[in-house]
Amino acid sequence: MVRNDGRKEYELRPIRMQTGFAGNADGSVLIEWGRTRVLCTAMLEERVPPFRAGTGQGWLTAEYAMLPASTPVRKSRERAVPDGRSTEIRRLVGRALRAVMDFDALGERTVWIDCDVIEADGGTRTASVTGAYVALCLAARSWQEKGIVTANPVAGAVGAVSVGIVDDTPVLDLHYEEDSRAQVDMNVVMTGDDRFVEVQGTGEQRPYTPDELTCLLALARDGIARIIAMERAALAGDPQ
Repeated sequence: MVRNDGRKEYELRPIRMQTGFAGNADGSVLIEWGRTRVLCTAMLEERVPPFRAGTGQGWLTAEYAMLPASTPVRKSRERAVPDGRSTEIRRLVGRALRAVMDFDALGERTVWIDCDVIEADGGTRTASVTGAYVALCLAARSWQEKGIVTANPVAGAVGAVSVGIVDDTPVLDLHYEEDSRAQVDMNVVMTGDDRFVEVQGTGEQRPYTPDELTCLLALARDGIARIIAMERAALAGDPQ
């Protein structure tokens, strides 16, 4: 199968990560994933939520928003209450990053992750997880250099990708047009040591079989392995 953007079913869109994009943040990345672009930042706050107070452990929380011009039709700004989709995605980003955090090493501090979608063409949640992870690692590096923490609070790698069934074919990394007509839509988050953090899979137009699920998870595992290699290259300062 050759897709309408010329990719094979197992190919990712081009991914580029521009580190240090926001100078005021402890760590920042502008991730460009095909035509999807997300600004991800990480900053530290010297306090924790009440449920962490006195434990010696820190916390990480995430925010996610789509800017008004991120979609072809202007998206209204979220005011006091984020919409349900944004709430779902910020929780996903938070869970993904907390899966690889050493909160003892962080101490009683809170990491704030912010993901702001500049342009959306499918996969904003998986781009947010990936970009936020790199921003978090850059921030942790700066905290160690400044003596704020003595050990790296990031204990592993994490990445995310979408998979789905389009025209009865399992495909990796759906852009918007594919996502909007997918028979099955799935988002997968995994750690660098090949463990699942989250699998969100929905039969949008039809149920899917155990064999199709196995195929989709295999596509996702392969894609995430390549994404984590890109994260490591970005953190090493290699051109993206």
